[in-house]
Amino acid sequence: MAQYDSNLDDHSVEAQTQNSVDKLHNAVSQALSHPAEQLIEQAEQSRTHAEHAIQQAKDSLGDDAVEVAEEMLDEEAGRLEQAKKMLRP
Repeated sequence: MAQYDSNLDDHSVEAQTQNSVDKLHNAVSQALSHPAEQLIEQAEQSRTHAEHAIQQAKDSLGDDAVEVAEEMLDEEAGRLEQAKKMLRP
């Protein structure tokens, strides 16, 4: 019978959360560089995905484990608002 290693699983959840926030950062950067409706929508979808990933990580790991990811999410949400203003003044 295989031994279940919850520590590895925890690292996987953290990595997935970080990856989703990194993808959000890339999507927002793209939208800021080339303001277009499609890129704004893609960044919005990335934000939703990152929010879900953070919530799942909170549920399984606790608030402390996602504190940095939440700060990054807030920063990217602000940058996304800047991109929206550039497109829709």
